[in-house]
Amino acid sequence: MSDLREPAPYDALLLLSFGGPEGPDDVVPFLANVTRGRGIPEERLKEVGKHYFLFGGVSPINGQNRALLDALRKDFADHGLDLPVYWGNRNWAPYLTDTLREMVRDGRRRVAVLATSAYASYSGCRQYRENLAESLAALEAEGLPVPRVDKLRHYFNHPGFVEPMVDGVIASLAGLPENVRAGAHLAFTTHSIPTAAADSSGPQEAHGDGGAYVAEHLDVARVIVEAVRERTGVEYPWQLVYQSRSGAPHIPWLEPDICDHLELLHSDGVPAVVMAPIGFVSDHMEVLYDLDTEATEKAAELGLPVRRSATVGADPRFAAAVRELVLERAAAEQGRDPQRCALGALGPSHDLCPAGCCPARAPRPAAAGADGPYA
Repeated sequence: MSDLREPAPYDALLLLSFGGPEGPDDVVPFLANVTRGRGIPEERLKEVGKHYFLFGGVSPINGQNRALLDALRKDFADHGLDLPVYWGNRNWAPYLTDTLREMVRDGRRRVAVLATSAYASYSGCRQYRENLAESLAALEAEGLPVPRVDKLRHYFNHPGFVEPMVDGVIASLAGLPENVRAGAHLAFTTHSIPTAAADSSGPQEAHGDGGAYVAEHLDVARVIVEAVRERTGVEYPWQLVYQSRSGAPHIPWLEPDICDHLELLHSDGVPAVVMAPIGFVSDHMEVLYDLDTEATEKAAELGLPVRRSATVGADPRFAAAVRELVLERAAAEQGRDPQRCALGALGPSHDLCPAGCCPARAPRPAAAGADGPYA
């Protein structure tokens, strides 16, 4: 039997994230990277970047990724897993292509990839795979060896991702004034995306006409509500709501928005709300501004007590979950049948994205999937 700490065939783990500015001078160039090809003028980018300027032009995401890197390396070392961990971003330094170039020069040829997005959607999965394909093509054009990259499965329902969020909700409930706690509602939040993207998310055969993005969030919310009920004795009312819409007004996006939802709850006489950002791995800018600033200010205007529960971040349980995901995928690549941990009704996600999974408007090569190169 293979050693349970044996990561072969993998010789490295790549933490793949979105990236963010680390100072005022970075904001507009960063946003230009994010919106490349859309023809958005610089003045508009400055307007969009006002959220970053409120916080000194620094997104917390890079610092949080450094903390996660430390947590992963510590967990791997503590459990005898000899696997180096690298970090690359889609939109800011350290850039993905630069990191892959460093990896191949270090002799890495088979790479497991953890994306800091837990759910199925074009922007949360396939776009990362497209960026991987683009970077691998750049290495090939430079005459460098092209490593094989395998994106680890969606981990939205892994216990190591869900259980820290349960603790966060319970801690937030405990932080509410005692006279309103029993009547509190739970607002589970995630990034709004166009309804067309939500409808086509995930493998079509798994969710009928698609819809994996919403289905996965709903499943996680139900697991958290049940865990909170078991630990507190109270089954709190809840709803999945959305935040951070950024698209054109005429294009339908997922609703309701968190601020609209707070107004509705207040008008219905709800005495308090816990906002639980289950769609986000860490407290990056969209949590810091859209919830901690904008939604919290809206609640203050309404006189509605709110608390915002913690994201998973660098919680040791999440680091342990990543280790388990690496080892389960390694076992599968070795021809063994690994144990796959998952909570809720949907079960563990697929290792390999099927052809047509989370399609883009304009098809582009995507690595680490059944319809992509270098698979």
